[in-house]
Amino acid sequence: MKIISGGQTGADRAGLDAAAALGLEYGGAVPRGRRTEDGRLSSKYSGMRETNSAGYRQRTFENIRDADATLLFYRGNISGGTRLTEQLTGWIRRPCLLIDLKNISEAAAAERIRRWLKKTRPKILNIAGSRESGSPGIYKKTYRILLSSLNHPG
Repeated sequence: MKIISGGQTGADRAGLDAAAALGLEYGGAVPRGRRTEDGRLSSKYSGMRETNSAGYRQRTFENIRDADATLLFYRGNISGGTRLTEQLTGWIRRPCLLIDLKNISEAAAAERIRRWLKKTRPKILNIAGSRESGSPGIYKKTYRILLSSLNHPG
């Protein structure tokens, strides 16, 4: 399986780092200039492709389009780019699993993801969700859940 994401802080970045830690191929579309809320995305994420736009919408669309399925992490309320991701997966008709970290334990989330991956069998999985600034700690939780669920996909 290949993991893609938009490289933003929080859930996106956790997806890239979990893929690297597990030896999985990774990549994805990022805004022109490798723009993220904490500055330019590090060159250590060499598999990323810049879009023609510096805005986030274009990379969100391209990552959903290029993936077989999307895994979406958030805490409590879905808003902003996370809401757009949910809407676009429906519009493009791609499977999307929403993981509300406010209402599920890490172990239960990992198990739900393993079952979903076994059912959907994506070759390319888009990891998306809340930014770290809007949901402090989401990177660490998402990273741990992904290590568990992707390391033992079922």
